[in-house]
Amino acid sequence: MMLACDKVDLYEKSVAIPKHSWKSDFKPSVEFEIADTNSLYHVFVVIRHSDAYRYKNLWLNLISQPPGSKADTVRMNLILGNDEKGWLGKGMDDIYEHRILFNTEGLRFLRAGHHKFTLQQIMRDDQLDHVFNAGIRLEKIAK
Repeated sequence: MMLACDKVDLYEKSVAIPKHSWKSDFKPSVEFEIADTNSLYHVFVVIRHSDAYRYKNLWLNLISQPPGSKADTVRMNLILGNDEKGWLGKGMDDIYEHRILFNTEGLRFLRAGHHKFTLQQIMRDDQLDHVFNAGIRLEKIAK
């Protein structure tokens, strides 16, 4: 019997939120070196919070900066939980992690090089307590 393993290219980086309290002027950024401009990638927003987080969602701006181009901003409403199921992310004790898919059809990076992603929380409350990390995950879509 022969088994084949497909290599899945994956990039994930998160930034710790100072004092677990995300203020609107703190904008976590991550950078990835992308060489493959022929493949499609899924882009996920990664959020870690405690059970004490007050809301079932998180409004944020996702700002992407390709090399040599101006930044593009997309407003997102991340659904983190609901009344029927509770928190939708994976949990351990009272910590929950969400990997929320941003693009179902996939994203093709037009330029190789450093791509920067910045997350800005835009909730009405300027300080979001009980948020531990925010980041980005890129997964190459297998052909």
